[in-house]
Amino acid sequence: MTFDMSRRTRVALIVPSSNTVMENDLHAALPKSGYTVHTDRMYLVETTREAEIRMIEEFAPAAASDLGTAKPDVLVFGCTSAGSLFGLDYDARVCRELGERAGCRGMGVISSVAAALDRHRPKRLAVITPYNEDLTQAVACAATVAGREVVGAYGMGITDNEALAAPTPAEIVGFAKGRLAGHAFDALFVSCTNYRAYEARPMLEDAFGVPVVTSNSAVIDALLALRA
Repeated sequence: MTFDMSRRTRVALIVPSSNTVMENDLHAALPKSGYTVHTDRMYLVETTREAEIRMIEEFAPAAASDLGTAKPDVLVFGCTSAGSLFGLDYDARVCRELGERAGCRGMGVISSVAAALDRHRPKRLAVITPYNEDLTQAVACAATVAGREVVGAYGMGITDNEALAAPTPAEIVGFAKGRLAGHAFDALFVSCTNYRAYEARPMLEDAFGVPVVTSNSAVIDALLALRA
């Protein structure tokens, strides 16, 4: 997909209404000379399968339509666990339909994560999330492909979506060290756009000595590639 490179790329970002992390990570990481980020919100309080399905079906379409009035170049559906509920094909369909509403290409988090992991080609993957067990396993399943084994997937059990942002980067590292002790893996995926994993990423790479992909790092890489 090509863009008018004479102007900054407009990123339409839709996030759960209680997300306080993702847009800040994008604003900090994307060069202001090349990108602007424009955010709308989808109502979500609980981080559960039922609440996320309702968010996708009832609130995401209106947010995408609203952002379409800004004539964006790409729309990011900014929720990893919701995109993972029924696998990568589901994420691709949801993002395509939302992009059509906004009049641009749609991009999903878990699909961006899959592309980032493919570049590292891990055979043994560990997964850390802030979620409950149901959503943690959904994310792990979406990250599993032929030739890649998930050796451990652990969540903090948080179901208040605003509270997903509460653990500090140091606490995320401590949780990962505790749960992954004794596991052998060659890449780590830390899920959730409302988790301070992007800040924790350098510490996680130092701690485990393997590539670390986070939800927000994968989206940032995918957006940067649009202008490469």
